[in-house]
Amino acid sequence: MPQTEKPGTEVAVRTRLRWWTELPLILLVYACYSAGRLLARGNTGTAVDHGLAILRIEKALHLNAEHPLNRLFTREAWLGVPADFWYASLHYLVTPVILVFLFRKRAEIYRRARTWLMTSTFIGLIGFTLLPTCPPRLLAAKYGFVDTMAQYSSYGWWGGEASAPRGLGGMTNQYAAMPSLHCGWALWCGVMLWRHGGNRLTKVLGVAYPVLTALVVMGTANHYFLDAVAGLFVMGVGYLLAPYVMRAADLVRVRIAPGASLVAARSDGAGSPIVSAGCQTSAGERIPSQRESRPAVAAEPDAAPTDAGDGAPAPAR
Repeated sequence: MPQTEKPGTEVAVRTRLRWWTELPLILLVYACYSAGRLLARGNTGTAVDHGLAILRIEKALHLNAEHPLNRLFTREAWLGVPADFWYASLHYLVTPVILVFLFRKRAEIYRRARTWLMTSTFIGLIGFTLLPTCPPRLLAAKYGFVDTMAQYSSYGWWGGEASAPRGLGGMTNQYAAMPSLHCGWALWCGVMLWRHGGNRLTKVLGVAYPVLTALVVMGTANHYFLDAVAGLFVMGVGYLLAPYVMRAADLVRVRIAPGASLVAARSDGAGSPIVSAGCQTSAGERIPSQRESRPAVAAEPDAAPTDAGDGAPAPAR
């Protein structure tokens, strides 16, 4: 008799992630991120006003850590040059490496981790659009900041305008300082390393990477302290929204591909006790029409009538 699902049983879409579908999706999100930064160019005066407002708030709260760090990185090339390399490259390298690691070794949590990262990135783009902010390095010299990437540009591939390759600085939005997705992505990497790295070294790296990234973005005068805080906040919001985003994606997938395989979330497989219309037997019980017939065997001495099957004559006493 065909089994029927118990009413109210939840169903889930059976999905299997493939690298040839994941890679274009990640590249699409990154393209949207880059295009959004480019298209969200605000008025320069407005961006400078926002930057100065953040600086005033930090000074009022005694949170102005950018000046001492920037002076240190400007004075000490052995700190400034590695910091510029860190800022210009590591978020392009570490984040994809961890994504690939999760995809290959931690497939059960990869989808949520990837959705968390992408959702937070799109929230960051909203911030770039609504709040164009001038980074410290682009403020007037009287505010006391030095653009270390311009100062040490001869050591790397970047130019004096931004962390983009030489000659391509004009293709980036240099007023996309709030929030700092450098810090946001570093936090995501740190959480993944801490929770899924598997040894003490990865846990240490999971703490060190976001902390050092926050110091680097301030020391190179690319972000304010509050930019870093906003980046962490964006990641928190993205983490909370990720389950809803995945649920919405599943609903869209079902509507687009109605023939997608559905599987009962609490199904017990072929051994399910459900027999019809929600009715079920107790453990080990068979309904009469499904009882197995067994070959007749000689009744053992003192065997009970039920041991020989229903309807068998009782042995003589």
